[in-house]
Amino acid sequence: MLIRSLALLTTGLLAGAFGYGAANLVPTFHRVPLQMRLEFHTELMQNNSISMQATMAAAALSCLAVAVLATGRHRVVAAAATALVIASFAITRLGNVPINHQINRWVLEGAPADYAAILTRWDMFHFLRTGTALAAFVLVIVLVVRASRVAE
Repeated sequence: MLIRSLALLTTGLLAGAFGYGAANLVPTFHRVPLQMRLEFHTELMQNNSISMQATMAAAALSCLAVAVLATGRHRVVAAAATALVIASFAITRLGNVPINHQINRWVLEGAPADYAAILTRWDMFHFLRTGTALAAFVLVIVLVVRASRVAE
């Protein structure tokens, strides 16, 4: 039960953090002047770097632990949740992070002519990783609810 609870907590934190960004930060980024967005984005990513990586690692490891300890359909669901968390990490690492590095340079050097297309790609990657994190959270909720029904 402790491992399932940890998986529930960490996937919820991950989905919540990405969801907050999708619902609040991304629309705000679109309403402020470009230089303000770039500076805020750079500072935010520096602060997020450690906490988000730790949250993704904890979510992946706790889901994997549930998959290893579970049997039958519960194992399959936990494995799928693990894969979705890993997908969130991969999307972040291969999609968002390279663009974050570009944004860091833009703060000092200025944005290139095609900056809007690049920022739109960042948004797309963010919405994609938000979806995979949310799907993992939903699967863990299903796991916890089903496990508690079996235990009753």
